[in-house]
Amino acid sequence: MDNRFSKQYRLLKTEDFSSVFALRKQRQSTFLQVLYSRSNPLGHPRLGLVVGKKTAKRANKRNYMKRVIREWFRCHKADMPAQDFIVRVKRRFERADAPEIRRQLAQLLLKKP
Repeated sequence: MDNRFSKQYRLLKTEDFSSVFALRKQRQSTFLQVLYSRSNPLGHPRLGLVVGKKTAKRANKRNYMKRVIREWFRCHKADMPAQDFIVRVKRRFERADAPEIRRQLAQLLLKKP
């Protein structure tokens, strides 16, 4: 099983993000908002991340939040439907909140639409 997070699993281009934002299908939790598309033709899920400066001023804090989300996605991508997902961090979280974030990701991303 391939547990890497290679480019094929990422949303990289503006039009990829725009197509997901245009659909406006979303789920929310305390810390996260997930926007998702209908199934994509690629046969595997793709992930895009949005962590704004309003959420955390320091780059190392934003990078930590992205790292936690990417790591969860990397380990669970085989269980996810073939859709494009954008995870937006609504509230800043620290290391102590990481288990809760992982639980929320499982609840938001593994749920069938």
